[in-house]
Amino acid sequence: MPAVAGRGTRRRSMSEINMVPFIDVMLVLLIIFMVTAPLITTGVVDLPTVGKSTQRPAKVVEVVVGADERLRIRVDASEPVPLPLRELAARVRAEQGGNADVPVVISADRNVRYDSVVKVMDSLQRAGVRRVGLAVRQAAR
Repeated sequence: MPAVAGRGTRRRSMSEINMVPFIDVMLVLLIIFMVTAPLITTGVVDLPTVGKSTQRPAKVVEVVVGADERLRIRVDASEPVPLPLRELAARVRAEQGGNADVPVVISADRNVRYDSVVKVMDSLQRAGVRRVGLAVRQAAR
């Protein structure tokens, strides 16, 4: 009897862990995952591509975030007008003229903190502006 320490009435239990059941369970799980992994379908994301637009919209409201993180608003390539963030949403809604389909494009300097652009997008989203996009420059090939 390997579990008995001596001939007396005191018995000492073994303090070893039996690893065989643990290994058996792990091998069964490994086989299950190996069989089911090829059956899992991956989600397909249809990403937009640059340059598919046929024509520029008639009216575009552009929010410019400068390198100094100051905001300016430009409508249809006119001269940008500076304004604070708290007035941005009301001004954009006024420039849209009640037409929620007028797109709003955010143009930010590459050195602007990401947080500043997110604040602008959040402000517009809370005001109910639906069509918000980010302006990008195509890389030279």
